[in-house]
Amino acid sequence: MGDRYRKRSAAAHPARAEKRTGYFPRMGHPAPPLPDAIQKVLARFRAMGREEKMQALVSYAKRLEPLPERFATLDRARFTVPECMTRVDLFPELRDGGLHFYADVDVRQSPTIAAFLAITFSAVNGQPPQVTLAIPDDFVSTMMAGLGLSAREVGLNAMVARLKRHAREALDGAARLPQIHSPM
Repeated sequence: MGDRYRKRSAAAHPARAEKRTGYFPRMGHPAPPLPDAIQKVLARFRAMGREEKMQALVSYAKRLEPLPERFATLDRARFTVPECMTRVDLFPELRDGGLHFYADVDVRQSPTIAAFLAITFSAVNGQPPQVTLAIPDDFVSTMMAGLGLSAREVGLNAMVARLKRHAREALDGAARLPQIHSPM
């Protein structure tokens, strides 16, 4: 009865079925495959215990790239993630079709945020915007599972949502995204 009920329920309530899968495809479009870089990050964090995750976060916090000077003069209003307890500004840059993200965050004050961003950026930077858009809805909860940092999840999910918004803008050809073209 369980499987038959789920199938009937999914047909009658597609939004519920989509929520269970963690992906919200457009009507009539199949879910895109999860990019390899994101699969690797999720598999690595699913396999780790609490102590290993904590050590990985400390290590990754040190790897967050500093914010390039070219972003210092931009109006930060559209780059700030207000849902975060810590001040976080996320800057996208389109380079030769690849999206690159930078963050302005106090690494010493918020090493968990810095680590999460460094890990996420390692999976999506330099990739087409579609890779960022393919980050699954359970990305934050998978990475942070068992760490006792549930109070941070709202802000972390808001950061992922902001990254996805920037990726959609890049796909839509938004002139507001900083663009750099490498010399040939």
